Amino acid sequence: MTPETTSHIPLAALPLALLAALAPAPAGAAPLTIEDAIRAAWADAPALRASAALVDAARADAARARDARLPTLSLGARGVRTDEPMMAFGLRLDQGRIGTADFDPRRLNDPAGLVGVGGGATVSVPVFMGGRLRAAQRAAGAAADAESADHVRRRMEVAASVVQAYFGAQAADEGVRHAEDLLAHGTETERFVRERNARGLAPDADLARAAAFRAQAQAELAVAHQRRASARSALALLSGDGAAEAELATSISALPPPLVAPASAPADRPDLLAARLRRDAAASGVAAARGALLPALFAQASAETMRTSDLAEGTSWTTIGLLLRWDLALGDADAVRAASARARAAADALAWREREAVREVAEARRAVETADARVRAAEEAVSASESARTLRDARHRQGLLPLTDVLDAEAGLAGARALLLASRLDARVSRTRLALALHHPIEGLMP
Repeated sequence: MTPETTSHIPLAALPLALLAALAPAPAGAAPLTIEDAIRAAWADAPALRASAALVDAARADAARARDARLPTLSLGARGVRTDEPMMAFGLRLDQGRIGTADFDPRRLNDPAGLVGVGGGATVSVPVFMGGRLRAAQRAAGAAADAESADHVRRRMEVAASVVQAYFGAQAADEGVRHAEDLLAHGTETERFVRERNARGLAPDADLARAAAFRAQAQAELAVAHQRRASARSALALLSGDGAAEAELATSISALPPPLVAPASAPADRPDLLAARLRRDAAASGVAAARGALLPALFAQASAETMRTSDLAEGTSWTTIGLLLRWDLALGDADAVRAASARARAAADALAWREREAVREVAEARRAVETADARVRAAEEAVSASESARTLRDARHRQGLLPLTDVLDAEAGLAGARALLLASRLDARVSRTRLALALHHPIEGLMP
């Protein structure tokens, strides 16, 4: 055989291979593992910072509901000028300035204008509120715990998104290399056919077919570059700008063993826990709304003072007592009905979420099994397609096979490689979805 027929690397691909071997690594292309990519997303993702802020707000609401049972201090100050008879007499009395002359009928009926400055402090303690305060405290606490569970779930979902973006970018990188290989072979095939055509050994139709195949390979390479840029931008959006040019150090082909999936989702899965807590919060909201229909009893103690305009004269006094207040409104009954409807909605949402979670586990398990089977089949297809391309190319150069057989082998190998990349990506992502459905560590990490 001649060197031309035994070479496994097309001649046109040799310069590309040499350049790739001698070219220095891109500056700043630091290795990035999938674990580091997930941690970076957890640390810097704006969506997770917003989620953490919602947890802080819910905790503050729960603290406010808890503190509603504590004493309330009210401070007040007032300044007044009046010549209204009863107000004027009471103001002098509050200032401790009543004398015998103040009982003169003419002075009582037509007093001169008086000025008073005073202030006071009142401490109020709820004694009985119909259970509304305790119910509101339970509702706010459950809502805060639900928000916290949702935050854990959001972190897990972000990790799953990072896995898809990371290995999607790695698959896109490999897709570019496959497209470059296809173009190199297409270019070499066109050169070989053109030489044979010039010697009258190949028809013009074969030259046209070879040129068309090479042009299609160029187009596929452009698409592959666009896919890689999109995949890298998705990864950078989640894990920071440094991920756009980083070397992806965790191989997509090194699949972790699949998880053993139970028949149903675990009870401690954060989204299920959040749904249960929201049901409990809604039930406590009904109790709080019903408590608003009952009277409220407060214990109060106050201290007040009233002084003259120059603050030189005046008196102070204290008051201790119980205050019973019963506010009745038709809107309170409507509030009970609304709270009851929200409680039913929360219970139904929990039941639906539980059913949905069971289906998610089953679907994720089937997806893992299917992806693994596709990976095995695709690996076999790639191996067979590579052998077929090598054999057909050699036989074509010997004049034993038509060009169409060579181009069919090239197309078959390109399809098998694309299938293998998609299958490996599905295998990795399906394992992540199963871990998410079971609330297991994603790539070995838990939030």
